[in-house]
Amino acid sequence: MEVIMLEFYKTFGTETKKIDKPEPGSWISAIAPTEEEKNYLIEEMGILPEFVKSSLDAEESSHIDYDEDYNQTLVIVDYPSAEEVEDGYDKNMLQYTTLPLGIVIMKGYVVTISLYENLNIDDMAQGRIKGVNTDLKTRFLLLLLLRISQRYLIYLRQIDRISSRTEQRLHKSMQNKELIQMLGLEKSLVYFSTSLKTDEITLNKIMRGKAIKLYDEDQDLLDDVLIEIHQAIEMCNIYSNILSGTMDAFASVISNNLNIVMKVLTVITIVMAIPNIIFSFYGMNVAGLPFPQWWFPTGLAIVACIIATIIFIKKDMFH
Repeated sequence: MEVIMLEFYKTFGTETKKIDKPEPGSWISAIAPTEEEKNYLIEEMGILPEFVKSSLDAEESSHIDYDEDYNQTLVIVDYPSAEEVEDGYDKNMLQYTTLPLGIVIMKGYVVTISLYENLNIDDMAQGRIKGVNTDLKTRFLLLLLLRISQRYLIYLRQIDRISSRTEQRLHKSMQNKELIQMLGLEKSLVYFSTSLKTDEITLNKIMRGKAIKLYDEDQDLLDDVLIEIHQAIEMCNIYSNILSGTMDAFASVISNNLNIVMKVLTVITIVMAIPNIIFSFYGMNVAGLPFPQWWFPTGLAIVACIIATIIFIKKDMFH
């Protein structure tokens, strides 16, 4: 993976610009930090080592940690991620998952630490989010959480569109490719649902105002974040139920199609067995069989097959 150097940003007026070194009231972005960069964050910036370690743990779940001695708060949230993966069926298949992002709020600085590049940090750095001010650490955190919750909604709508297209293809042909893609989407929704619930718990802790100081002007922004998270949770539950029902329905259809194929093969086997039975009688070394000429058993077999076929057709056994 490409090594990303530490980046420093500070808001001047209404514009957030990149600066050469950290200054009071600035934002420090650490993406996939090297060992030297980790040591810089710990030794030069004074960030607690366990905060850095937790932020770079891919299995870390969303939570808040506060250290009174160092007056530092760590907020870890799960953000959604989408990447193209290769499998045996579709090289451009999108896989959705969630990854942790650590936000350290300390005296004079706000620091974001993540194991991989993500679009949310890019949006903050490129000025795509209005109202960003690195001096206002609580507002910076809430704007980042709002962007993450909006990203959830965007990816959930993408999952819904992919699911609808895959379902249409499944109507035409039952192939493993479509079924595997549906299973992948179902797994992604499980990841999203789990992460959204833990993010909601973290937001509720923030709303109490104990770990992070809240200001009156930020209350509306916090309410917006909670609304977006609740909407994402509802959408995730709805899409998950729809996808689960669709998978169950197609499993029943596949099972029913298999039963139909077995029924048709059984009927064909019965019809094909009739000539064998008749020719077996005439192939025995016994006397007294009626019309021991070749044309009689042949004609009898043909007539019997036709009669059996008509009976099975009337009973709708070929469908």
